[in-house]
Amino acid sequence: MLSRLSFTTAALCRGLSTTAQNNASVAVLGAAGGIGQPLSLLLKNSPLVSKLSLYDIAHTPGVAADLSHVETRAEVTGFIGADQLPHSLKDVDVVVIPAGVPRKPGMTRDDLFNTNASIVATLTEACAKHCPEAMICIIANPVNSTIPITSEVFKKHGVYNPNHIFGVTTLDIVRANTFVAQLKGLDPARVNVPVIGGHAGKTIIPLISQCTPKVDFPQDQLEALIGRIQEAGTEVVKAKDGAGSATLSMAYAGARFVFSLLDAMNGKEGVIECSFVRSEETACPYFSTPLLLGKNGIEKNLGMGKLSPYEEKLVAGAMDELKASIKKGEDFVKSRK
Repeated sequence: MLSRLSFTTAALCRGLSTTAQNNASVAVLGAAGGIGQPLSLLLKNSPLVSKLSLYDIAHTPGVAADLSHVETRAEVTGFIGADQLPHSLKDVDVVVIPAGVPRKPGMTRDDLFNTNASIVATLTEACAKHCPEAMICIIANPVNSTIPITSEVFKKHGVYNPNHIFGVTTLDIVRANTFVAQLKGLDPARVNVPVIGGHAGKTIIPLISQCTPKVDFPQDQLEALIGRIQEAGTEVVKAKDGAGSATLSMAYAGARFVFSLLDAMNGKEGVIECSFVRSEETACPYFSTPLLLGKNGIEKNLGMGKLSPYEEKLVAGAMDELKASIKKGEDFVKSRK
């Protein structure tokens, strides 16, 4: 039952043992949505967070009132509509953006682009103006394009810091850990599979060869496993039968990443998470790899490590799609008035 919910318990213990450091102000933009609400609940439950700022275009006062009754110390405030967006970002340390439309059956992440690109550009413009030093964690899909959008927006405003902008790909790691554990009869809380590349289809590259503990699969089973990890989002969309996409697992993964980031910002050493960020590890200007996090965001990009020949093929096969998605995001901002 503990599974990876132990990260919440661990955060609670850390929050009790350290006091002054755990005063982070976190904003959730898109807080009334399917991901935003459970994500906000998980953040409210953490003593790492002292202020929780919830923003959306509708329903946020109600979500904030509901969450404010939870018996944890984080002070919750709801903000609604464009006029209140700047106020929601005042003095925040971390911004998490799950805002956007969910994927429906038959939709690709690319189909989400036109709507979600505009939403992310608008929200990150507000961040660049009102909290330029904050850590920005983008959940809104397609992440392979929304991170380049965020970067270009910050560049336009002259406040770009590549060490502060993260594409949250943690759900791919969470799924890989779960699926490997199921196949091998392991405790998923003790499995760690790095996932590199991007956050859509074949750009999601689980490094099973670097799994801890070490595991081996016959080639056919390995290919099926990687295929399932890559298409796990579609698995959820189909199972929900038109009622939405991955919300609960994404909220869990988003909270896990934010807690890791807050730990690192508080001075904890050795905090490592994979994330889609500005990178020089490959020919793509953005790429997800394990990152050492610290007080100032990315302390060090740990790179891909030693890949198996099969994993090298997967990386090579992802490059064209990644480059196209990145360019699409960059071009969107350049053409935006």
